[in-house]
Amino acid sequence: MNPKTIDPDQIRQSYSALAQSFSSVLLATVSADGEPEASYAAYLQHDGDYYIYVSELSAHTRNLLANGKVCLLFLEDEDKATHLFARQRVTYHCKAGEIERDSAAFEDLMSLFEEKFGAFIRQLQSMQDFHLFRIQPQRGSFVQGFAKAFAIEGDDLSQIRHMNDVGHKSRAPVEAPA
Repeated sequence: MNPKTIDPDQIRQSYSALAQSFSSVLLATVSADGEPEASYAAYLQHDGDYYIYVSELSAHTRNLLANGKVCLLFLEDEDKATHLFARQRVTYHCKAGEIERDSAAFEDLMSLFEEKFGAFIRQLQSMQDFHLFRIQPQRGSFVQGFAKAFAIEGDDLSQIRHMNDVGHKSRAPVEAPA
């Protein structure tokens, strides 16, 4: 793949469609002790940011409250992938901040959650250990397949850069003894 064959609009459309094909996202957070924590949460995308509504009983919630560091991963289903080792995936490195319960933004966003996930959200909203987080992507990457990895960069994440336009390195094949 050379720079002339890369269509940034097509790349953007592909990674956006992949992320939008899910109702939940895989999360990687970091504990106060620096330990990694993998989990998932239902999410809502609104105005370029992601939102999750999660309980303090979950380690990822405590981690987000402590340091606001999170990585989001949208990963193509195994049964839909053309090759297990080249599953399409979008990863965003993000900062997270809590939306205060008594704010208009909280009410507006919870209405959007209810539209997406149904009336069950009202039940969760009454639980005081739940927190609404705004997750803002700072940079990302998109793997579309073998030798098709792209960095997602820039203030508005509008810059697409092919990360390896020469393909993977390989060793010369070893000949079998005669």
